[in-house]
Amino acid sequence: MNRDSRYLESILHHDIPLTREMGLKVGGWDAGQLRLQLPLEPNVNHKSTMFGGSLYCGAVLAGWGWLHLSLREAGIEDGHIVIQEGRISYPLPVTGDAEARCAAPEEKTWKKFLATYQRYGRARLTLETQVMNTGSEDAAVQFSGQYVLHR
Repeated sequence: MNRDSRYLESILHHDIPLTREMGLKVGGWDAGQLRLQLPLEPNVNHKSTMFGGSLYCGAVLAGWGWLHLSLREAGIEDGHIVIQEGRISYPLPVTGDAEARCAAPEEKTWKKFLATYQRYGRARLTLETQVMNTGSEDAAVQFSGQYVLHR
């Protein structure tokens, strides 16, 4: 785990205590992609699969964490990130531990987001997150979230 991963995990566990109870860990931050790990045991439902609410939280947090670290790398630390809207689908069950992944949007979209924030003090960005069963590349969860950064 690199320094950025440890930093984000510390922020999540301190500012959002639910993440500790979920057993959420930062799996990695590299090449513009954030990976979060979610263990099945503290998030299991009555069907012995991962609870949909835990999957939603993991998906939202992957986007939030991606934006937090990306802003930090861009030297922007004066903003507050909130989720404004989210759409989620659950095409496959999560039957074991899971990994939530959020990758960078297109460079053009990112630059426009930064310019809008710097000019107006408020900007919106849509991020896509997928959650997979650990060891699989098939998306068990697909999430699209609109995040707002404001001063």
